[in-house]
Amino acid sequence: MNSKTRIFWGWYIVFGAFLMLAITYGARYSFGVFVRPMFAEYGWPMSVISIGASLNVLIYATASILCGRIIDRCSPQWMITIGGIFGAVGFFLTSMAQTPIQFYLAYGVMCGLGTACAGYVVTGASVGKWFVRKKGIAVGLAVTGIGFGTMTMSPLAGYIVKHYHWSQGFVVFGVLLLVVCTLSAQFLMKRTIPEDYGLFPDGDDSVTTAHRGDSLPTGEPKVSLSSVTRSSTFWIMAVCFSIGIMAEMMAFVHQVVYAVNINIEKIAAASSLGLIGVGSIFGRFFFGWLCDVFTDPKYSASLGLLFTALGMMMLLNISSAADLYIYSLVFGFGYGSYAPVMPALLSDRFGRGVLGSALGLLIFFTTGIGGGMGPLIGGLIYDAFGTYTFAWLFNVVMLLTVSLLILTIKPKNRLQGL
Repeated sequence: MNSKTRIFWGWYIVFGAFLMLAITYGARYSFGVFVRPMFAEYGWPMSVISIGASLNVLIYATASILCGRIIDRCSPQWMITIGGIFGAVGFFLTSMAQTPIQFYLAYGVMCGLGTACAGYVVTGASVGKWFVRKKGIAVGLAVTGIGFGTMTMSPLAGYIVKHYHWSQGFVVFGVLLLVVCTLSAQFLMKRTIPEDYGLFPDGDDSVTTAHRGDSLPTGEPKVSLSSVTRSSTFWIMAVCFSIGIMAEMMAFVHQVVYAVNINIEKIAAASSLGLIGVGSIFGRFFFGWLCDVFTDPKYSASLGLLFTALGMMMLLNISSAADLYIYSLVFGFGYGSYAPVMPALLSDRFGRGVLGSALGLLIFFTTGIGGGMGPLIGGLIYDAFGTYTFAWLFNVVMLLTVSLLILTIKPKNRLQGL
């Protein structure tokens, strides 16, 4: 068979990334469905349960630094397999937790470590290394898995909670994580970068690639990680996306409780998380495509943050399930921009060779600090005021601010002036 008629292996990487992001993020973003039944059964303060979600995100983000460094040097095959095993064990233990400490160790630590090894940094960097010209659309397609997983797993969690017991939902998630991650890793995620297999980015031939100057003949980074961290561009990105993911995680963990508190039916409230997933599918694809269309991905990032702020404004004024659903689609569309835009911006500014390391470090700040603080801040505000109104207002102000701040990052400059 002529090589031109074969499917470029990078698209297999995209498909594998889609599957694993669907499972890892679908499970994480369904956690809000379990909050109210755990609160009712254990009687723990809302902030105590929220710490578990925050710890999960913090461990995930911290481990992502190491995962990013490793993925710049080897294939993701065994890292993802180990992650599936760790995550599955974590979910099984979560279903049996009886004390906050047990819950923190199982869900916070074990699940956090497992999903880091099979999560966004590993899959996003893997996809990003196989594409240059089509990077935005490739990453956009891969990260639609996050939306697909949220869309399907949140209603599944709601069904299990209503008809069975919340603990059984965690068991089901553990089985799904183990099966999907192991199979995807072994059959789809075995390769590192195209140059190691005599291929070129985007499936192009050697003449096209040489003309564009996109070839990366060795696996060594073109830019050191220390150079990236000395750049103001990186830190502006870290601040902006930390705020965005803070608002995202606060909503995911607390919006179901918020909706039930204003007398929206439980299944309808849980289903709203699935609709955020639906909106994010369109957002991930659209903003990924937009990164390839615009001369600079920062404009796509700013627009995505604005849509997220608009969603938060709508959440402040919901009074029915229909309002909740419309908010969910708009908010999901905006937050869907983060996943394709972050690797596109990093690769555009610093190159493909250091993408895994830079993305892992960025995720530590954005997801670990920003996302980790989101559920906790939401829980503390609720405990203090008995309402989420001030939490949503806080999110609106911060999101509007960073939608402007992201536009200040310097133009593309991979090597000079970092």
